[in-house]
Parts: sequence; structure tokens; C-alpha cells
Amino acid sequence: MTGEAGNGIFRIGMGMTKVTLKVRNYKDPEKVYQGKFLVDSGTTYTIVPAKVLKKLGIKPQDEAEFSLADASKTIKRKVGFALFEFNGKQGPAPVVFGEKDDSELLGALTLEALGLVLDPVKRKLYKAKLRL
Repeated sequence: MTGEAGNGIFRIGMGMTKVTLKVRNYKDPEKVYQGKFLVDSGTTYTIVPAKVLKKLGIKPQDEAEFSLADASKTIKRKVGFALFEFNGKQGPAPVVFGEKDDSELLGALTLEALGLVLDPVKRKLYKAKLRL
């Protein structure tokens, strides 16, 4: 990491950005996990380690098939729902139960649920202009 850019946003090498994100059980919001997630607007869902979600009491609702970014293969992962928080703003979104060696990623649907958009040039999160 090259350092904090402010408001829980960290710039790391090769134009990547990590943010401090809270994950909560939407049925019991007092249960919370805070971690540093790589912002990946090309990833649909946010990935959180399965053991963390289990500790929060979040249960899988389904299993989905995902294509990797390089299209080399598809993988299956369990999916549930969580409440996410960034800089005091909360929003519910689907969550992938990450397996061993899966990275913690902040995906596009969670960004949308939080009303945020990633500026790919400046690698910063901004309030999204919402449309109906």
C-alpha cells in the first residue's frame, strides 16, 4: 500500500484502490466485520471470506456460477445478503462466500447500493449520480 488517500480509501500499486468497508448481518446489524477491500467495479458481487460471514451469522441463500475476469474458467460460490457500510453510508447487497485464496473484493452491486461510483482515472470513490 502506498498510503491512505483519505476517508478510508487506500491507494496501492498499479493503479489499484482499497477501501475500509464494514460488513454487517442485515438481520442483526450489531454483528460487524471491518476489512480493507480491493475496489473492483468489474466484479458483480462483493467477496467476503466465508468464515467471516459465518461468524456474522450470514447464511448462504443460493449458489451461483461466476466467470473469472480472464475468462479462463468458471467457478461456483455460495451467495447470501449483507448490509455494507462505507463512511457512514449503508446499503444492502448480495455477498459471495469467499473460499481459501479468494480476495476480499468490493463489487459493482455493493458500490451501487452505497450510491458510489469509482473514477477509474483518479482511483477514487465518488457519490454516484443516480437515475430513475
